[in-house]
Amino acid sequence: MSNALQPKPRVFGQKVRICVIASKFNEKFTDPLVDHMIEELREVLPMSRVDLIRVGGAFEIPVTAAKMLEHDMFNCVIALGVIIRGETGHADLIASSVTNALQGIAVQHRTPVIHEVLLLENETQAHARCIGSAKNRGREAARAAANIIEIFAEITKAMPLEVNRKAK
Repeated sequence: MSNALQPKPRVFGQKVRICVIASKFNEKFTDPLVDHMIEELREVLPMSRVDLIRVGGAFEIPVTAAKMLEHDMFNCVIALGVIIRGETGHADLIASSVTNALQGIAVQHRTPVIHEVLLLENETQAHARCIGSAKNRGREAARAAANIIEIFAEITKAMPLEVNRKAK
């Protein structure tokens, strides 16, 4: 887990709103991933509102993120899912597609998207990253969200949109 962001509470002038989109597929791993993420968000962003949406699988996460960001109500999106490789290349295709789509959505909407749709070799890795505490990616997602929300708030504070428009 990254130590870049200390687990201190952050309070912003306005309430932070986070959209979490998590797949139901591999729920024995995604459910604890979501639980750990929410627990950590309560620690690092105690005043935040979290909207949780559960979708069928990882492939549905990007289109749901795009739909939610149309409403321009969220400071950040957190994408959570678990893809476990099998005997074919299908998992790699899904993971690549999800990664590319999430990056495109983040750039298009200029809203951070935390990508924790994990591509793993086996259930042992899934357990370590979703249920275990040492490498827990749910906690890491929450900390990454808090960090980028803080960065975007500082950018907005330092360079209000009115100033940016006049500079062009």
